[in-house]
Amino acid sequence: MSRETWILLIFIVYMAFMVGVGLVFYRKNKGIEDYILGGRSLNPWVAALSAQASDMSGWLLTGLPGLAYLSLAGCKEAAWTAIGLAVGTYLNWLFVAKRLRNYTEVSNNSITLPDYFENRFRDHSKILRVITAVVILVFFLIYTSSMFVAGATLFSSVFGLDYKVALVVGAAIIVAYTFSGGFMAVSWTDFFQGMLMFFALLIVPIIALFALNNPAEALQKTGFTLSSLLPSMDGVTGTGWMLIISSLAWGLGYFGQPHILARFMAIKRAKDIRPARLIAMVWVVISLFAAVFVGLVGQAYFAGSPLSNSETVFMNMVNSLFNPIVAGVLLTAILAAIMSTADSQLLVTSSVIASDFYKQLFRKKASEKELLLVSRVTILLVSVAAVWMALNPESGIFGIVSYAWAGLGAAFGPVVLLSLFWRRMTRKAAIVGMAAGGILTIVFNKLKFLGGIFGVYEILPAFIIATILIVAVSLLDKQPEQEILDEFDQVKAMSK
Repeated sequence: MSRETWILLIFIVYMAFMVGVGLVFYRKNKGIEDYILGGRSLNPWVAALSAQASDMSGWLLTGLPGLAYLSLAGCKEAAWTAIGLAVGTYLNWLFVAKRLRNYTEVSNNSITLPDYFENRFRDHSKILRVITAVVILVFFLIYTSSMFVAGATLFSSVFGLDYKVALVVGAAIIVAYTFSGGFMAVSWTDFFQGMLMFFALLIVPIIALFALNNPAEALQKTGFTLSSLLPSMDGVTGTGWMLIISSLAWGLGYFGQPHILARFMAIKRAKDIRPARLIAMVWVVISLFAAVFVGLVGQAYFAGSPLSNSETVFMNMVNSLFNPIVAGVLLTAILAAIMSTADSQLLVTSSVIASDFYKQLFRKKASEKELLLVSRVTILLVSVAAVWMALNPESGIFGIVSYAWAGLGAAFGPVVLLSLFWRRMTRKAAIVGMAAGGILTIVFNKLKFLGGIFGVYEILPAFIIATILIVAVSLLDKQPEQEILDEFDQVKAMSK
């Protein structure tokens, strides 16, 4: 058999396994809570690896190595981004995970982020729920389209498929098992996919180093050193404070990512948070810096024949170094990374539409079966829209992900943090902060062409201004009802 046939066969076996997991959990979904949150039954290993695998996405094996491969400046930006993400991951697990797990259970058993916001602030107007749903729908459409772009890049690069054909094939695979299995299928497949991503990122750059005639000399020629990460006034190859601040600001996004927060809400017991945090941090630190190393090694490995698309550096390295069977297994890591994020995003979006739009605004007495049907139809419709947005083969995965990440982080991050740790926060402040975070992300993104201070990553100014507005509006507003304050105190006592 040809090399492509072997790789295709391994892809088919892998995808059949993923779909099979979805079918197993299809039989276990007894209602909408099982489908959306898995009955809060995740163990520490599944919670940790599914959270991180759904977080990192195909961007970890395409966009981040691609940025590091582009140039010395790109490698520095990738390294600082990895640092920002690692710190953000730790702080999210340390401060948000346990308290959110407890608060969502105490506050009327909230199973989605819009549920939590509405119950936390006793918002009977449904405004918070609607704004949350709109932000999720808009930015998750963008985010999901980036995963479909990554999938199409993978299939077209490996099998020589037309980009649009590859786009449809990749999307169909992701939809198949998300549609059937729901949250538990997504979480368990993310667990397996996280393991695959982890080992692939470790193996590939190490083997590539051994393949170089003189690894130390080849890496030295890239010009990258740890000291080069420090700020420099050299605008061409220097690091610069703006780049460092923008890259570290990625860490702020963690506090507002619904697909990650859902894992915190679904973990079986609050005491499982600590071991899950340790597992997550080992995974994320090693995986992030291995991904940057892939790009750095790629600069040396492909020095004689530069790649036309930097985001294919991992794929090209695998194809060059390994026999078809091993290459097939390693390349499925990219598919795993793509699937682990896209399925989570589709599930969160479908749950928001079913539980927070359809049931709350149109059919309050909708049955469990009806809500499951609406969720699954939503997955299909959102996937079609995401495919349409991803039709441009020139789309850059890193840029698309950074925009969506900023929008979700700035809109939800300040609201989540302050709602968990400040009892004085009010409903009106949550509405203003959420709307401001989402809108300002778009505004600052469009102002980047002005350069200078406007060149900073848009999540930073949007997050800061949204936080200030929440504090200001809360202090100007009347104090929350005693019932809300008592509930806050109860959760605070539980979370010690």
